[in-house]
Amino acid sequence: MMDRLRVALRVPVGRKLPDIAAFVARCEAAGFDGVGIHDHPSSGRDAYLALALAAQATRSLRLFPATSSPLVRHPLVLASLAHSLDEVAPGRSFLTVAPGFISTRSIGRPRAGVAFMRDAIVHLRRLLAGEEVAFGAAFTRLRNPGATATPVYLLASGPRMIELAGEIADGVLLFVGLHPTGIRAAMTHLERGASRAGRSLSNFPVVFVVTLGLGPDADAGPRWVKSWFAAGQPFLAYPSASNLHWLREAGFALEPAHDPAAIPEDRARQLADAFGLFGSPERCANRLLLAREEAGVQDVFLFPAHDLAGGYRMPEAEVEAFERVIRPRLGT
Repeated sequence: MMDRLRVALRVPVGRKLPDIAAFVARCEAAGFDGVGIHDHPSSGRDAYLALALAAQATRSLRLFPATSSPLVRHPLVLASLAHSLDEVAPGRSFLTVAPGFISTRSIGRPRAGVAFMRDAIVHLRRLLAGEEVAFGAAFTRLRNPGATATPVYLLASGPRMIELAGEIADGVLLFVGLHPTGIRAAMTHLERGASRAGRSLSNFPVVFVVTLGLGPDADAGPRWVKSWFAAGQPFLAYPSASNLHWLREAGFALEPAHDPAAIPEDRARQLADAFGLFGSPERCANRLLLAREEAGVQDVFLFPAHDLAGGYRMPEAEVEAFERVIRPRLGT
C-alpha cells in the first residue's frame, strides 16, 4: 500500500506578519503537511520572520522559504537564518534556494547560473555542518551550529540545474509540470547528477512543485494557459522558459515568445493538464492520485496560479478546497 501523498502550500507575505502566522495555522488545521512562504524582500515583509511566527503558531507543519536567492541573501546570512529557524521549529524546517526571479529582479540582477548556485550550495551545506568556509580572504564558520545540519534543497526547473541538485543538494523542488513523460525525463537528469557524485537517490527528497488553478473543469486550464504572467512573459513561461522544455518532452512544442491567446482551446486544455492541476477540487484531487500512480509523485508543493499583479493574494479558496475535498480524497 502506497504512503499517502504529502502536500504543502505556497503562502505569500500578503498580510501583516501576525496575520500570516494565523493563516499558516489554518493551513495546518486544513490538513496540509507543509507551508512554504515566498522570500520577496521587496514586499517589505521578511519571510524568515513570518516563518518563525508560523512555527510558534503550529505544531507539526513543515516550514520553509519558497525560495531564497543566494544572490540577494549572502550564503552566510542564509545559513544563519536557516539554523535560527531550526531552533524555533526543531526538525521541521529546511532551506530552499533557487536561481531567483522576483527577488533578483528587485535588485537589478539576472537570475543566478549553475556555477554560482553550485558554490552557494556547497558553502551553505558546509556552514550548516559547522565547517569553515572561505569567502575571499575571510574564513568563517557558524559559532553555534546545530547537532543536525538543516537540509538545503534546490529549486530546479532546467536540466542542468536538476543535475546539480542530484549531485550536491540535500533535496530538490522539481518544477517540471505534471505529465508522466516530462517527469520521467526530469528524473533521468536528477539520476545523472547523483551518479556523477556517486550518490543514491533512494532516500533523496523529491518535491514536485505543481501549479494549482481552481475553477470550472472546462475553463480553468485554458484561462490560465492562454494568459500572460507579465508583459511579454506567457503564463507557461513563469518562472522560466524551462517549463516549455518539459512540455516539449511531453509532446507539446511552444516557442518561448509564443502568443498564449493564439493557443486553440482544446490544445490549451491538454497543455494545462501537462503543466499542473486545473479545475474543480474533485478533479484536482483525482489528478494528483493519477500522478502518484503513473509517475511516482509522492511529495507535492502546491503553487496557486497567479500573474505578476496577483502574486500576493492569500490562497483562501485553495485552503478551503483542500480541507473540504482534496485532502479527504487523497486520504488522511
